[in-house]
Amino acid sequence: MAKNLILLGLPGAGKGTQADFIVKDYSIVHISTGDIFRANLAENTELGQKARQFMDAGDLVPDEITNAMVADRLNQQDVETGFMLDGYPRNEAQAVFLDKYLSDNGKSVSATLYFEVADTVLRERLLGRGRADDTPEVIDNRLAVNKAANLPLVDYYQKAGVLHTIDGGRELADVYHDVKEVLDTLN
Repeated sequence: MAKNLILLGLPGAGKGTQADFIVKDYSIVHISTGDIFRANLAENTELGQKARQFMDAGDLVPDEITNAMVADRLNQQDVETGFMLDGYPRNEAQAVFLDKYLSDNGKSVSATLYFEVADTVLRERLLGRGRADDTPEVIDNRLAVNKAANLPLVDYYQKAGVLHTIDGGRELADVYHDVKEVLDTLN
C-alpha cells in the first residue's frame, strides 16, 4: 500500500533533510509546494498564470489555486507508490480539501510527521544558514507566523489520528531513526 505522508514543522525543523532520507529509503515522491509553483510558473500553465497575478502583487496565492495545483500534481503517475507533501497543507481549509480529494480517489493520509524543535534551536539553525534576510527579528516573525499556521494543522491531524510528533532537535540520525520507526509501521 502507498505511503502518503505530510511533513509539518517550523522553518529550520529539518523537514527537507529528513525528506531527502525518506526519498532514498522508500519509494515515495517528495512534493514541495514551492517546486509545484515554480513548475507551473515556468511552464506558464493556466494555474501558473493565475498564481503569478497574486504573487506579482505580493499577495498570497488563494487556496483554490494552490489546491488545484496540488491536485494536478497528485494526479500524476509517479505518486501511485506514495507521496510526501512538504509545505502543504498550510491551513485547515487546505487540509480538508486534501482529505476530500484523497478520499474521492480512494486514498488517504497515512501519516503526518510533525518535527517539533525548541524555538532556541530553530533560531540558532536559521541564523546559522547565513542568509542576509535571516536577522533575529525576521526569524522571530517567521517563526510566529508559521506557528500560527502549523499549530491548527497539528491539532487537525492529531484529531484525525495520523499525527506522529518527532523530536527534531536531536542529531539527524536519531531523528531519522524515529521517522523510520513510524514509516515501517505503516501498511
